[in-house]
Amino acid sequence: MAYDGHERRKTALSEQEIEIIAERAAEKALERVYMEVGKAFLKRIALIAGATLIGFFMWLKSKGLA
Repeated sequence: MAYDGHERRKTALSEQEIEIIAERAAEKALERVYMEVGKAFLKRIALIAGATLIGFFMWLKSKGLA
């Protein structure tokens, strides 16, 4: 007999098991949020650093130093 996705658990989860699952899910969600915030922060830092570097080289070029 093949599993068709509609099979149910024979026993219900206890309140403690539900709480553990909920805590793990919340931790995973929070990790993902922190990861996305970190990525966005690093992208902004890279953008600012790049713009600053380009501006610095343009300034050097205008002074005839580059």
